Amino acid sequence: MSTAEWWRNAVIYQVYPRSFADGNDDGTGDLAGVRARLPHLRDLGVDAIWFTPWYSSPLADGGYDVADYRTIDPAFGTVEEAELLIADAAALGIRTIVDIVPNHVSDRHVWFRAALAAGPGSPERERFWFHPGRGANGDEPPTDWVSSFSGGTWTRTTNPDGTPGEWYLHLFAQQQPDLNWNHQDVRREHTDVLRFWFDRGVAGVRIDSATMPVKDPAFPDADREFAPGTHPFLDRDELHDIYRSWRAVADSYAEPRVLVGEIWLADPERFARYLRPDEMHTAFNFDFMMRPWDPGQLRDAIVSTLDAHRPVGAPATWVLSNHDVTRAATRYGRADSSFGFEARRFGIPTDLALGTRRARAAALLTGALPGSLYVYQGDELGLPEVEDLPLEVLQDPMHFRSNGIDPGRDGCRVPLPWTADGPSFGFGGPKPWLPQPEDWGRYSVEEQDGDPASMLSLYRTMIAIRRAEPGLRGADFAWLSTSDDVLGFRRGDVLCVVNLGDTPADLPAHTGVLLTSGDLTGGALPPDTAAWLRS
Repeated sequence: MSTAEWWRNAVIYQVYPRSFADGNDDGTGDLAGVRARLPHLRDLGVDAIWFTPWYSSPLADGGYDVADYRTIDPAFGTVEEAELLIADAAALGIRTIVDIVPNHVSDRHVWFRAALAAGPGSPERERFWFHPGRGANGDEPPTDWVSSFSGGTWTRTTNPDGTPGEWYLHLFAQQQPDLNWNHQDVRREHTDVLRFWFDRGVAGVRIDSATMPVKDPAFPDADREFAPGTHPFLDRDELHDIYRSWRAVADSYAEPRVLVGEIWLADPERFARYLRPDEMHTAFNFDFMMRPWDPGQLRDAIVSTLDAHRPVGAPATWVLSNHDVTRAATRYGRADSSFGFEARRFGIPTDLALGTRRARAAALLTGALPGSLYVYQGDELGLPEVEDLPLEVLQDPMHFRSNGIDPGRDGCRVPLPWTADGPSFGFGGPKPWLPQPEDWGRYSVEEQDGDPASMLSLYRTMIAIRRAEPGLRGADFAWLSTSDDVLGFRRGDVLCVVNLGDTPADLPAHTGVLLTSGDLTGGALPPDTAAWLRS
């Protein structure tokens, strides 16, 4: 495989900067903390780091409300520190991917402040979606669109004289006004931002909410069915011209940069359109992550994912958790182990021992599938969701906009434990921005390092074998004949077998055992256990 196609089989580690490691002991993770902990990522064996937004931001939505793309948030560091981090990681063979958020900016962004100051009908407002309200006095929102964060998608402004003004669109929080992608300033700015970071050695970008930037300027209500590509604000056909232009920028570098899309779409054919050879290189596979621990469901997700990618020649991606989703060790221990934002609630029981056992097996399952593998920080430690955070520390807008019904995403963003004890378990500072559980030290890197039975050792070994085995590279894949409760497939001379049933399962014929997620019992594969075998 050429260097230019490193992303086809890469292991990419997601860093949520605020919670990874704190280098200046102020309780907030930062770039200095990441630089100090790069040996952990080297030892883990990852090929790249994906950083969620590290830009200047009021942090109304964890950094996805960007105020300035060319400035690192002071809580995290400086652009110069980012350049040093990119170089230090590259010296260890680790590339860097950054987040781009094309749908919206922060309400503190210079453009939006100028738009509010300029008033209705001004050129400054044309970069966003300002619109008169409905009703006799314009008191009703322009559309019935529902926010991804619950609630409405329009906020009314106030005119300089104090009278009610126009409304502005925000598909997420009200602090995140949507950009108008029909405006050339918006298109030029994003092209310039791509070059700004590519020129500093960034190997690629992850594109947030990639199906949402383009809107129907007629603003129809969304309470009916729409033909594919014509929904008012999701998966509109005009998006593809934008990403083709971005691909041209990415391909203009000596080592072409990589475009990774966050694409939540149920239709495989519509999903694959974003991965045509002149658009994005890869896209997140959310279908697999949202399925329950069920052999039929997971098999269906694997089949549909590989089938969707095959016609466009793009590699699949596999991920168990991220900064938006209940952690796998908790999710897989529930009676309903699927994931859906609408079903997330406080107080859902979980069997953490069961969930951890399944998360170990799921790591081997996803690690053996063809394509790239994403690891969310802390999953390699088996971290559970923190579900008892005090209400007064919660910060996620999903919690507040749901009127407290949704616990939000803070539980998967609690700062990492590095040492077995200490005031912040080695994270840094006496008081992290989110409190860590009292038993957090037992999940720490220090506690797990050197323990062959730990989750960390499992991940390190799995990634090392994945890199070393020719059969686990490329697109080779074939299902094995197994019972209904077992998933089994062949990649070259490596077999992956996962028992999702209630009783031990016989192993297929093999000449050796490469790795298992748990101990074998009498040569059989126990429930909720995976094995990599030599055929």
